[in-house]
Amino acid sequence: MAIIIRLDRILVERKMKLNELAESIGISNVNLSNLKTGKVRAIRFSTLDAICKTLNCQPGDILEYICTDDEEEGCQGI
Repeated sequence: MAIIIRLDRILVERKMKLNELAESIGISNVNLSNLKTGKVRAIRFSTLDAICKTLNCQPGDILEYICTDDEEEGCQGI
């Protein structure tokens, strides 16, 4: 299983810089950058909620599930 973070794409679409988003939702640049680059193992729903409110998007616009080759047969690629 692979969850891909598409925050960078949404930021470009909204013409917003990472530091602007960080400031508006009250999270550090470093933590938001780690999220953007996929270096985190978890995200709080409150953080996801704040990102979606600020960027006027859905969680599915930011998070994408990719089926990997090493998974069971039941995995269906999207």
